[in-house]
Amino acid sequence: MEDDPRNRILQLRAEIARHNQLYYEDAAPEISDREYDALYRELTDLEAAHPEFTEEASPTRTVGSPGVQEAFQQAQHLVRMQSLDNTYSEEEVAEFVRRMQRLLPGEDIPLTVEPKVDGVAISLLYEDGRLVRAVTRGDGTTGDDVTENVRTIQTIPHELKGHGGTARVPSRIEIRGEIYLPKEEFVRVNAERQEAGLPTYANPRNTAAGTLKQLDSRIVATRKLGATFYAFGLLDGENPETQSEFMQWLAHWKFPTTSWLRLTTSVEEAITAIRDLDQVRHDFVFETDGAVLKADKLDQQRALGSTSKAPRWAMAYKYEPEQAETKLHAITVQVGRTGVLTPVAELTPVFVSGSTVSRATLHNEEEIARKDIRIGDTVVIEKAGEVIPAVVSVRKDLRSGSEIVFQMPEACPACGETVVREEGFVAVRCVNLHCPAQVSRLLNHFAARGALDLEGLGDKVALKLVERGMVRNPLDLFDLQLSDLAPLNLGTDEEPHTFGEKNAQKLLNALERSKTMPLWRWLHAIAIPEIGAVTARDIASLHRDLPAVVSSEILRDVAQLDRLHDEIIASNPSGRGKGELSPEEREALKATHEALKQQADALGEKLLAAGAARKSKAAKHPRDVNTTIGPVAAKAAIAWFETPDGRQTLTRFGKYGIHPVGEEIKVSPSAGGESAITGKVFVITGTLSRPRDEIAEQIRTLGGKVTGSVSKSTDFLLAGEEAGSKLTKAGELGVTILDEKAFLSLIGPQESAPAQPDLL
Repeated sequence: MEDDPRNRILQLRAEIARHNQLYYEDAAPEISDREYDALYRELTDLEAAHPEFTEEASPTRTVGSPGVQEAFQQAQHLVRMQSLDNTYSEEEVAEFVRRMQRLLPGEDIPLTVEPKVDGVAISLLYEDGRLVRAVTRGDGTTGDDVTENVRTIQTIPHELKGHGGTARVPSRIEIRGEIYLPKEEFVRVNAERQEAGLPTYANPRNTAAGTLKQLDSRIVATRKLGATFYAFGLLDGENPETQSEFMQWLAHWKFPTTSWLRLTTSVEEAITAIRDLDQVRHDFVFETDGAVLKADKLDQQRALGSTSKAPRWAMAYKYEPEQAETKLHAITVQVGRTGVLTPVAELTPVFVSGSTVSRATLHNEEEIARKDIRIGDTVVIEKAGEVIPAVVSVRKDLRSGSEIVFQMPEACPACGETVVREEGFVAVRCVNLHCPAQVSRLLNHFAARGALDLEGLGDKVALKLVERGMVRNPLDLFDLQLSDLAPLNLGTDEEPHTFGEKNAQKLLNALERSKTMPLWRWLHAIAIPEIGAVTARDIASLHRDLPAVVSSEILRDVAQLDRLHDEIIASNPSGRGKGELSPEEREALKATHEALKQQADALGEKLLAAGAARKSKAAKHPRDVNTTIGPVAAKAAIAWFETPDGRQTLTRFGKYGIHPVGEEIKVSPSAGGESAITGKVFVITGTLSRPRDEIAEQIRTLGGKVTGSVSKSTDFLLAGEEAGSKLTKAGELGVTILDEKAFLSLIGPQESAPAQPDLL
């Protein structure tokens, strides 16, 4: 029978188990948190009403997914990792507090309220103050050992140092928290994948999960994963008295923790805190989907106890996803600088998550078909990772029948050439290298502030230069004369609007200045695949000039070390699929395996000596180094300079007198060979006398680092006029705040020093 409760229970268990695997193991959920919670709540209610169908293997009695990635070793938690019961109702929050009061009659129960980070749960085991193991939640009892990957996250301490008093280091402690991908990094990663024609990630949580399950920790190191911690499992030694006290312990031990925590003493205060958190959570660097309430006193936590799945002393309040409905009146197709065609939803403007949205990415043709999105539909908009507008669903019940099914064009909308669908890729691509859309986007990239900063070359000018046939390659700009640029018509034949002599001269002056710009800017500007601004800096820091990059031993050594790692894994006589080898075959393979490891060790030592790698504390051999330049980028650079485009670019550099060099390292006279700000972390905010990018470049040249958000690791906030929330947060965290005068005083007079002797 359809209404048979047993059948429905079995159906829900199977469905929830499938979604658990998609979420916890595959990092590819198919439904929203709200839809999952509704299924889970239905199963909980049915099992409560029909205890005769209770099973220990039910998802309501377990945590996460029972599966563990075969590629990782399994490890058991010393204390079970539980998940939290959750609610979307303030009334249920009040009932949660009343339930605790019934279990502890007559006692005051103070509560902490803190952000619920939407990340990957992790448990770190420290023995005698040293990090020995990092394990994912798994099924709550057993998870994946991802220690080597976690060691690449710079904010996680490898060693705990006591500070006296209650922050003494215990002999053993499991510290629990979340690993996440910062929202800015999520945007960067997705932009790179879209340009490469790869599927984009749905949200930061999925991306963090996928990154953490990479088999090569060097790949993990290229993703700027973050972490925050808030709880403990096993603790051998004196326990803290409260949750808020333990958060202080974490801060003493230099763990990243939330800067937002509220201690409340009543239901009303707790609900007020939940609402206050909702007003500021979009400013956090991580994605947060709720608030966590906990009994603050640990003796009360122990007295309240737990169910088989969740503690009775904690609950998660989840915020409703910020969504809005609007009309999709058209789907346009953009052509990126690599030729990838991306469909874009043109929407009736609607306000969501703090801004007005009129366009949303649709990623690719497969995504449109999967969601059955049609022109004329009423669609539901949400910001993926609270950043990127996306169409999450369609109101099919509102269709009139006039909606139009979208089809990707067979010809490029910019140049009319036939597009291709490459095998193994979801993207459709225009392969015409002279496609005006690609060339104009390449020009925009070439002229951007983070590349050559060409004043006067905006979107409209770039497009018109291409449309008029004056530029087919960014380097064609250097052939232009004042007489070519000044009369350039930026309007139409009916309504002409010329570029003008003054603007033309500005652009020509900017082009002349660019010839002496540093090597990293040129490496970024010429749009080598896989080479962004950060990687370009890393390459430029190890090479004197462009010819040195072209013939670079470092790049080839990085690529070779990556190949050796693959060969070492394949030649392991104890590896998977080697069980049928004869003794003679096993000995021969063992000899090959050892020889490859020796080659990799020698190559690792060479890269360390060249400054092209960092050896982590966890690395047992030189071959385990994290190379400054990733193998994908190294291979891409080598391949690009061997293409006709790459060779032609080098020839034209010589023709135009472009000779970019690695930047000289400037030092403070009082710094003993180092800058006064070497290793210091800066955040820049507000309006200053110079562009922020220019100041950031000066800081990097002096050996400092520049990040986009304030945290406990920030050393200085450089604040100009109209500084906003970053100034407030810096004050709360005790970060040193500098105005521009104080900054100039700090760095002192700057003189050039000889280039680093280890540059190639």
